[in-house]
Amino acid sequence: NRARTDKPAATVKAGDVVTATVHRTVRVLKVVDFLTRRGPAAEAARTFEELTPPPERTKPQVPSATSPATARPPESVHAERPPGSGRPTKRERRQIDRFRDPSAS
Repeated sequence: NRARTDKPAATVKAGDVVTATVHRTVRVLKVVDFLTRRGPAAEAARTFEELTPPPERTKPQVPSATSPATARPPESVHAERPPGSGRPTKRERRQIDRFRDPSAS
């Protein structure tokens, strides 16, 4: 009802409009009724009315085949590296350590 509160235990009554941020999304809800017991989510969903406007749908940007800067490889391609390039594996690090200091093993 346009009155800001920081208390989670603020009193609300039927007909009140509550604005809340849930998972980085602002939701506007109107309290319709209250439950006498804790119950399933479907039952709880009937206690409020959703007043949040639907999000604007934007057309997804599809990269063109002619622009190599935005071209992406097919999703079925897995990232692989040839042996001996990139960071060494745990096994390779142990072999390197043994090679550098043979008395440590």
